[in-house]
Amino acid sequence: MALSSFDIDAPRWDQSTFMGRLKHFFNITDCRTALLPDSRLDEAKALVESCRAGSVPPGTTVEQLHYAKKLYDSAFHPDTGDRMNLIGRMSFQVPGGMAITGFMLQFYRTVPAVVFWQWVNQSFNALVNYTNRNAASPITPKQIGVAYVTATSTALATAVGLNLYTKKAPPLVARWVPFVAVAAANFLLCSSLNSLKKNIPAVKGITQVVVSRITMAAPGMIVLPIIMQRLEKYKFMQRITFLHGPIQVMMVGVFLIFMVPAACSLFPQRCSMAVSKLEPELRDSIRSQYGDSIQRVYFNKGL
Repeated sequence: MALSSFDIDAPRWDQSTFMGRLKHFFNITDCRTALLPDSRLDEAKALVESCRAGSVPPGTTVEQLHYAKKLYDSAFHPDTGDRMNLIGRMSFQVPGGMAITGFMLQFYRTVPAVVFWQWVNQSFNALVNYTNRNAASPITPKQIGVAYVTATSTALATAVGLNLYTKKAPPLVARWVPFVAVAAANFLLCSSLNSLKKNIPAVKGITQVVVSRITMAAPGMIVLPIIMQRLEKYKFMQRITFLHGPIQVMMVGVFLIFMVPAACSLFPQRCSMAVSKLEPELRDSIRSQYGDSIQRVYFNKGL
């Protein structure tokens, strides 16, 4: 096959199946790509754009094209083509998420620690949400602010309230408070954004993203407290309490290596919806321009 006719935007794996999407997201959430300099990412973008234009540099191999597309998908926004900030990329979700989640699970006993780490987590999530947003559906600074305040205040209120409430509960229950706070914040964030966004595709995309985010966090934040609760009964663990935080960070990382791509794969990134299910104004606009020839619309739901 002549590389000049190589379709670099064609998915390598079937995106209509979960396994196909899982392979795709394992590929582009590879945290090693977060270590690459911007110059290397720009080279990858230039090669992708050259391939799209049908002018692949001589000597380029198919493997090089696939790797360039991997870097492009991991670092550049699918709607705008702009390079995304490092911390907000899904390829940074494992190192960033493991550090924050690990410390949330470690420092859950005191109110100041709970407040600080929940605030750090929601600030990190806000940046990730904005970076991976559907850029075709504009969001105003006011909407961003409302969503951030809603999620942060919900997480703090839930975490602090449950922290105080569980003082007399079994220790394991208190260890699950961070996850309950994270889940509550995501649900309230979904409701807040959906009330601000009257666009039906945007509502569908936001809901799917929130479900994916909770799924991403759940195994580590539910299972790891059980593991630590049992490990801390051993004398060797009682002698190295100063390492409990780093141990939890590393164990969360193991969970996230698998859960980040798995959660992203729950729903197709390229969403579709029947024109008949769109809000009346948008549906009428499409039918006035194209008649009944367009039956479905497609959009990037974001990550």
